Amino acid sequence: MPFELPDLPYARTALEPHVSVAALEAHRGVHREHVEALNRLLPGSGLEALALPELLRRAQGRLAEAAAEAWNHAFYWSCMSPRGGGEPRGALADLLARRYGNLAGFRAEFERMALAQPGPGWAWLVQRPDGSPGILVTRGASTPATGSDTPLLACDLWEHAWWMDHQDDRAAYLAGFWKVVDWEAVARRLR
Repeated sequence: MPFELPDLPYARTALEPHVSVAALEAHRGVHREHVEALNRLLPGSGLEALALPELLRRAQGRLAEAAAEAWNHAFYWSCMSPRGGGEPRGALADLLARRYGNLAGFRAEFERMALAQPGPGWAWLVQRPDGSPGILVTRGASTPATGSDTPLLACDLWEHAWWMDHQDDRAAYLAGFWKVVDWEAVARRLR
């Protein structure tokens, strides 16, 4: 069964002015390319009947990369909302405060790590198996979805995510990202 590009959970104009329609459509085009690559590579792999989360854990090589990028992008879109921004509340706010002091401390560490990533990749807020939060930066198509951490929030650090709106200013992209983070969706992922 071929995989399909999932629909956005909001209108394509909904994230403006923080993510322009042109940037969103270009980025969705990259996501579509990953889904199409996944569908080209899947036949004959013996993994055709698997759902994407299980495929991520079992695939290797280029198939694993295509599956990871398809999953990472779908997850990324679900981390944002036109009603996003602001601050997390409840258990998520408490969890971040215990580890990072407050939201500002968390954001500063997340941004520091994201800006230190020299090439393409992803920045993640994860929940460790012991329940504690952590920040990961992964290179290329790597994803925490294949390990024991629970992904809570993803920020795409590939050039296609930020170049059209911010050229070589990844920090400006991150500043806009915080204004559309869907903290309610992030909190629902807590274990």
